[in-house]
Amino acid sequence: MPGKHVASATDEVCRRCKDNISVLIVRSEPLCHECFARYVHTKAIKRLESFRVNFAASVDQQRRILLPLSFGASSTTLLHILDLHLKTQKSKTGRTGFAINVLCVDEVDQVSACASRLELVRDQYPDHDYTSLPLHHVFRLIPNDSSLGALVPSSSDDDDADSKTKLFRLTASLPSASAHADVLYTLRARLIVEYAKQNACESILWGDSTTKLAEKTLAETAKGRGFSLPWQISDGPSPMGINFHYPLRDVLKKELLSYIELAQPTLTLLVHEPSPGATQASTSSKNTTIDDLMKQYFESVEENFPSIVSNVVRTTGKLEVPASSISELRCSLCSKPVPGGRFGIHGWGGDQHDGVESPSTVIYPGQLCYGCTRSLPQTRAETRIA
Repeated sequence: MPGKHVASATDEVCRRCKDNISVLIVRSEPLCHECFARYVHTKAIKRLESFRVNFAASVDQQRRILLPLSFGASSTTLLHILDLHLKTQKSKTGRTGFAINVLCVDEVDQVSACASRLELVRDQYPDHDYTSLPLHHVFRLIPNDSSLGALVPSSSDDDDADSKTKLFRLTASLPSASAHADVLYTLRARLIVEYAKQNACESILWGDSTTKLAEKTLAETAKGRGFSLPWQISDGPSPMGINFHYPLRDVLKKELLSYIELAQPTLTLLVHEPSPGATQASTSSKNTTIDDLMKQYFESVEENFPSIVSNVVRTTGKLEVPASSISELRCSLCSKPVPGGRFGIHGWGGDQHDGVESPSTVIYPGQLCYGCTRSLPQTRAETRIA
């Protein structure tokens, strides 16, 4: 649990209010229960200035935002904070600046478990709209003529496979644990984006903490998607046709874990982390993913050197997207723009003079960016760029 920088306090007085006894130490500052809650709330709400009531449309045309809920510490805490924020807005002005759609994506086909967890959340926060979708639904939300379908291995005896079968075939063909985790994460993001757009949500509020954003920075760079970091780390418009916001970008994961234990009403029963406590790398290198390694690294770093984690996010947040990089050419898997048509391995590295016609001048079905090419089996990926 929280270590040096988020630790249980002794008999120290809260450094902010000077009245109450501190309950924990946050980045060397002893804070009481109320001041710590205000600290987390302020960090999140200051990122939502554009969602103030005076910026809202009429009551009949209320702005909608989508909150993807994974039942982890970050997204659950964000829902709790947003619910309190909307109640405060309504008590002061009689209306709210936005309405919340909550979406839970079931990645492991445990519909009953996902539904029961979502019901607990709905009981505690009944004022929002809730939806649960299986991951394979991504093939239904995206048009049938989408090039995403071209990535699914075909079968001679079933050319009209349902969405569940398509997901099974695609994941079964992946060559490694890292590729499997990467493709599932990518499909989940696409499902969330498509659902938000089809339900008239103007923004997606991701629950990523400072720690998660730092993990994503190095993981996406290692996967070959460094070009997409400005959209995956920073607030604002995305090339996906919808705004992305990260309200918890200034809060460490261990601070959120402390907040969960202290929040009222309690959030403990709503959080379902796949692996409680510090992340442990698999004893088998075959089952170790890039995401697991980055998660383990930054969870250990934030214990004693939280400023390093924050610096990674702040530095990455300064990256800007060159105007020339916004391209209409999209990767078939992640749907991110590919500048200059540099699809596949040949677009960014390897032998540039191997007799393969330049990908920048030829459009192939099922085009993949460099990062997605590395996740899909090389033999199949190469057939789509050769």
